[in-house]
Amino acid sequence: MFYIKRNRRYFLLATGSAIASVLFTSCTSKQNSSTGQLVSQSTIQTAKAKLLKVGSRNTTTEDVLKFIKTEIAPSYGFDFEIVPIADSVKINDALKNGEIDANVFQHEPFMKQAAKRLSADFVMLNRSYTTLSGLYSKRLKIKSVGEIPVGVTIAISNDDSNQDRALKFLKHIDLINLKDKSSEYYSVKDVLPHPKKLQIKELDNYAIVRALDDLDLAVTSASFLVQAKVSLTPIVIDEVGMANKNYAVGLATMKDKVNDPNIQKLNQLLVDPKLKDFINTKFKGTIAPVF
Repeated sequence: MFYIKRNRRYFLLATGSAIASVLFTSCTSKQNSSTGQLVSQSTIQTAKAKLLKVGSRNTTTEDVLKFIKTEIAPSYGFDFEIVPIADSVKINDALKNGEIDANVFQHEPFMKQAAKRLSADFVMLNRSYTTLSGLYSKRLKIKSVGEIPVGVTIAISNDDSNQDRALKFLKHIDLINLKDKSSEYYSVKDVLPHPKKLQIKELDNYAIVRALDDLDLAVTSASFLVQAKVSLTPIVIDEVGMANKNYAVGLATMKDKVNDPNIQKLNQLLVDPKLKDFINTKFKGTIAPVF
């Protein structure tokens, strides 16, 4: 009798131990499964967080970046996020503050101007394209510089680097005279008397296009006109400025991000042969590749 009870007690203990083991294993399995899901989600979130953020200022640069993103980058196993920022000041502020990793919309002189204002270590990498810039008129029905009347109003950019370019262009086509620079860039203060007696107005680049109905002449770029859906033929093109690669739009980033693998990937795609064909086909007469 004692033997039977001992066996029964042993059976009960063994059974209880087995049930506890099964329950423990089940709970551990669920915990591991749950932990695995958390690790997987964390990995996905980290991957998303590392997606390169690239600022874009206008429709032209956005179209260029969209083409790279959809038609070129996938074949390299690369992706990035396009961040539209509709302000030429805020887009560089965002770069300095780390809200974006890079931007594509500006030329080097404009970038250096922003870097000085923000005390930022901006760096210009590959240049991709240059924008057609020139002298336009919506009011005057003329086809040459020689037909420009005396004393007409003309608008030029109010930011230092683009104003410098516009004034050098106007001097090159003999519409103004300039004295020696009073600072790093030419400004309206450096304009000397000239027989044409142009009345110069300083405006924001986008304001120039909006004010064309009230202006006789304007120095602006074709990309601004396209964005405003204005179709005009230039009286004369700024060929000297377009030949200067410093005025070409490129990839701007912070100095400490230059060697980031994703920055370097995008840097190479901005001079990809497929992009050159796309620019020549879609933007003929507006922008031109410089690579």
